[in-house]
Amino acid sequence: MPNPIAAHATTADGQELPVIDVTHPRFALADDPAAISALFDAYVEAERRQGRVPAFLTRWMMRLAARRSALLRALLRPNAGFLDGLTTYVMKLGAANLPPPFDSEIDRRLAAAPHTLALRLRLQQTAKLIADGLARDLIAAPGMPLHLFNIAGGPAIDSLNALILLRCADADILARPITIQVLDLEAHGPLFGANALHALSAEGGALAGVEVAFSHESYDWNRPETLDALVRQAAARGAVIAASSEGGLFEYGSDQAIVANLRALHAGGRGARLVAGSVTRADAIRRRSIGACGFKLVPRGIEGFAPLAEAAGFRVDRVETTPLSDQLRLRPI
Repeated sequence: MPNPIAAHATTADGQELPVIDVTHPRFALADDPAAISALFDAYVEAERRQGRVPAFLTRWMMRLAARRSALLRALLRPNAGFLDGLTTYVMKLGAANLPPPFDSEIDRRLAAAPHTLALRLRLQQTAKLIADGLARDLIAAPGMPLHLFNIAGGPAIDSLNALILLRCADADILARPITIQVLDLEAHGPLFGANALHALSAEGGALAGVEVAFSHESYDWNRPETLDALVRQAAARGAVIAASSEGGLFEYGSDQAIVANLRALHAGGRGARLVAGSVTRADAIRRRSIGACGFKLVPRGIEGFAPLAEAAGFRVDRVETTPLSDQLRLRPI
């Protein structure tokens, strides 16, 4: 197969998965206005077709199909309320890159659906928002530590891809100590992320020769005291600080949790130079879709999220969009 995937890493269960690199042809997606418009059209059409099928029949068909689809079984877990980090990661691999046991015909169709393409694009957009936003700050602070906080990020693949993008843009910009700190209740996602970093750091890898430390802290975003202390420690070392939460805090957290975590990241103006993350869209089609899926997403949209950011000392600096969510970058006010 052309353009072989360069890096693979193992999960805690020994499952080998490709490591997503959004600069690699096997993973990169078109994100120009025409491609985004086409994705929106495909999403609306898929939702329209789905709306014609009675809900009870849809549930029966999905349970039947799940017998032959590892991804569907994960999606249909009762009372999950959210999609775990590793299942989300596998869905972002793309239909052509699915390994066993996620490579049935149903799995491939699911991975090629507009909803899943939107998840892949969400990752790519978030990584670009981080990388593009950090470049100037890193150039202005040569050799100073870089500290990336990733809240509910599972394997932190957006942070890893931000580093890949930065290195592609400037081979010397990452000549500094770098820390990726994942704050997540689950351990399996961060463990895979650490293994993915190891694979990317191998000779010939996308991050070979880059000094990156990867750590995981068990974290409940409703208790942001831990984050507050970690941000202040990084600031005291003179680190350039950035944070992200792709598919996490800003989509599932309460208003109070979002404001509290952003205030911790702000640290009175001494903390994060930028925060990137995804916010669930609030249009009527997205609200209906959320009502049918059972996940506890909060459809705020940018209009509902911006006042929360402002209350914590941040402004919306840039927005990229998909049918499922808007990806935004925040800057301190």
